[in-house]
Amino acid sequence: MKNELMSMLEARKDEMTSIRRHLHENPEVSFKEEKTAQYIADFYKGKAVEIHTNVGNGYGIVVTIKGGKPGKTIGLRADFDALPIQEEADVSFKSKNEGVMHACGHDGHTAYLLVLADCLIQLKDAISGTIKIIHQHAEEVPPGGAKSIVESGLIDDLDAVFGIHLLPMGPAGTVGYHAGYSFNGRAYMKLIVQGRGGHGSSPHLANDAIVAASHFVVAAQTIISRRLNPFDIGVITIGSFDGKGTFNVIKDSVELEGDIRYMTNETKEIIAKEVRRIAKGIEEQFDVTCELTYTPDYPPLYNDPELTAKVAESLRSMNDQDIKEVKEFPALSPSEDFAYYAEKFPACFFYIACSPKGVDKPYFNHHPKFDIDEDALLVAAKAVGQVVCDYYK
Repeated sequence: MKNELMSMLEARKDEMTSIRRHLHENPEVSFKEEKTAQYIADFYKGKAVEIHTNVGNGYGIVVTIKGGKPGKTIGLRADFDALPIQEEADVSFKSKNEGVMHACGHDGHTAYLLVLADCLIQLKDAISGTIKIIHQHAEEVPPGGAKSIVESGLIDDLDAVFGIHLLPMGPAGTVGYHAGYSFNGRAYMKLIVQGRGGHGSSPHLANDAIVAASHFVVAAQTIISRRLNPFDIGVITIGSFDGKGTFNVIKDSVELEGDIRYMTNETKEIIAKEVRRIAKGIEEQFDVTCELTYTPDYPPLYNDPELTAKVAESLRSMNDQDIKEVKEFPALSPSEDFAYYAEKFPACFFYIACSPKGVDKPYFNHHPKFDIDEDALLVAAKAVGQVVCDYYK
């Protein structure tokens, strides 16, 4: 089956590119991917599969491929939402939607998985088990689509789940993996500091919200430097400080917004506890009130070590002209809602390098000039296909 699958994928390389370019030209942002979801659903029409659409809190799609023999059930996931970014990449298939761009590679994720899924459908009689293809909406915007798909009940029977991400961290042909905690979790924070306004000449008659909020900003950074184990990873970014007023008026209210990142659930709890503690301290110190909103978004992504080791071994055993190097990648600081699948099932989320040919310093994901080497699409399809075949072997 494996040799036949690889030959089928090679023969459909141009189709993957064509699908990717169609999706790239027609991007839709998170929770508004109606036409993209319809395109995906139409691809499976008439095929020997079970299709569920509008899964979860948006346009999620779960396609079930039942093999010819009983066995384990695995999931393969690809996301399909785009970002609210005006494209600046110099490509002939630029986004046709103003201010929207596939700047994270989700068009490529969907393109490779559609073709791989179709090949697996044609070979399903040789599969000893069931494969669930998860086309996921809204990865980019919390609460995301993954959590709701997990909660839908449609994938409760998974024995393992796999996913990939295109990353410009090497030439096409390089596949990366990382066991254990691999992507940061994140939380959103908003703090409204309410003081008492007054005239700039009479600070003793006011409670300055800007001064109080400024102390919070500085104190919050000590959580990372003085409350975390030096070997742990955490980031607190105060990205918005809305304190604009008039130069001679003491501000009565300030609103802050922040982004919190952490690599383990233990670090997550420490940061949340300390942020709340500092907010209470600011109230006492400056006689102000603090209204804190603290919302965990995505958990840290944990790759099952045993499953990841098997994936790495499987990929290294390939004697394939398109997969030239398999190596360990570092843990990465962004967040990924694939983490919700990994919380419930043994999971491996690995990486497909896609730096454009001849580019020494490629633009990273989420940049308006982000682009990929489309040879990476076949690499992704072959790598995931190899993992699937070896899982059922």
